[in-house]
Amino acid sequence: MSLINLMNTAADLPEGWRSLVLGEVGTACVKVLRMDEMPVGAERHEAPEALLVLEGQLQLDVSGRPVSVGTGELYMVPAGTTHAVRPGSRGTLVIVELREDAASA
Repeated sequence: MSLINLMNTAADLPEGWRSLVLGEVGTACVKVLRMDEMPVGAERHEAPEALLVLEGQLQLDVSGRPVSVGTGELYMVPAGTTHAVRPGSRGTLVIVELREDAASA
C-alpha cells in the first residue's frame, strides 16, 4: 500500500493541466493534476471518466452547456460526451479513467 498526499503532489507538478498517473485499479488509472485557470479544448472519450475536485473549481462546457464542479464534488462524464474546460478552472483535480490501451481494446 502507498500513501499519497494529493495536494502536495499536484502542487509539485511543473505546469498546470499536465496530469500525473498515481496508480491503476483494474483497467482504470487514477491521475492528479493542478488546474491553472487556462481553458482546455474539447475532447471526448470512448469510456466514461470521473472528475473529482479536491479543492477549487472546475468550469466545464459539457455538450454545449456550462457545468461548475466545486470542492468535494464529483462529475461523471458519460462515454462519448464532448467536454471542454472553460477559463477560470483552478485548484486540484483527480481524474479516474480507463487506461488508453484498455479503452481501445
